[in-house]
Amino acid sequence: MKKYALNSIGSLSKLVLLPMLLIFLWQFSSAQKKSTTNPIVNGYYADPTIIKDKDVYYIYATIDPWGGSELGVLTTRDFISFEIKHINWPTKAACTSPTSNSSMVWAPSVRKAANGKFYMYVAVGSEVWAGVSDKPLGPWKNVKNDNTPLIAANQFPAVHNIDADCFIDDDGQAYLYWGSGFNWINGHCMAVKLKKDMITFDGAPVEVTPPHYFEAPHMVKRNNLYYLMYSYGKAIDASYQIWYSTGKTPFGPWTEGKNGPILSTSADSTTVGPGHHTVFQQSGQYFILYHRIHPQKKEFVLRELCLDSLNFDAEGNILKINPKGIKSF
Repeated sequence: MKKYALNSIGSLSKLVLLPMLLIFLWQFSSAQKKSTTNPIVNGYYADPTIIKDKDVYYIYATIDPWGGSELGVLTTRDFISFEIKHINWPTKAACTSPTSNSSMVWAPSVRKAANGKFYMYVAVGSEVWAGVSDKPLGPWKNVKNDNTPLIAANQFPAVHNIDADCFIDDDGQAYLYWGSGFNWINGHCMAVKLKKDMITFDGAPVEVTPPHYFEAPHMVKRNNLYYLMYSYGKAIDASYQIWYSTGKTPFGPWTEGKNGPILSTSADSTTVGPGHHTVFQQSGQYFILYHRIHPQKKEFVLRELCLDSLNFDAEGNILKINPKGIKSF
């Protein structure tokens, strides 16, 4: 009788402890998943841009190797779980003109304008195309009624007309930056003010190339100071890195920032060739979303998306970035 009672108590203990153990394991697993490590998602993507709409983040990016016939689009709420989406525009077929070359769909920039619409500036065939949509996932269409590029390949012969990035200032005024170089040298950065339709140039584009610039301009404004950030080096190897310069206007003149490059190939080679980034804020913290080169021995380059904190010192200088991912978002 005593043996039976002891066995019953033991069985009861197991029935009680097992659910408790399962709950503990689930909580531990959930806690572990709160960290965002690099790369943040499976798959090969580059040149990201990001917007937030109704608590959902939308990431638009180049599909590797070296661009696809459409963009890569990912959605997430927590930078842990991601969903792959498809949008109808841009495509290589829809964005081809008599002046286009064979380059695929590259390097989008998406912004929500004062009129509530979403605008995209994207490189296809080494030309800048502009699209518009009422929703982040579309349907999208070319803003121009004649279905031509916003900036044709031959408009500025010294400039590789790719990597457009739209910046909207505190007063709602929009600016467009773009430009790269050829054969990995002579990078040029162009800038122009945009009218309210988000495509008409308000004045002639001007060159605003800062020091250590090759491509991928991205503007950030903080405490009335303009931070023009960009990539330098070759996107195909470990020399690719991120620099920045500061100015008092959206057109400069520029003073090269301290601590440059703020992100480059790490000493342990876990991060190789980081660059072509975008910056956003969440709960007062700045974050930088960029790509790095996936370790490989191939004739082409595969890149992957990474996310890290972006921080400033008391004087407003951007600190060097520790490319280790983030603990929680």
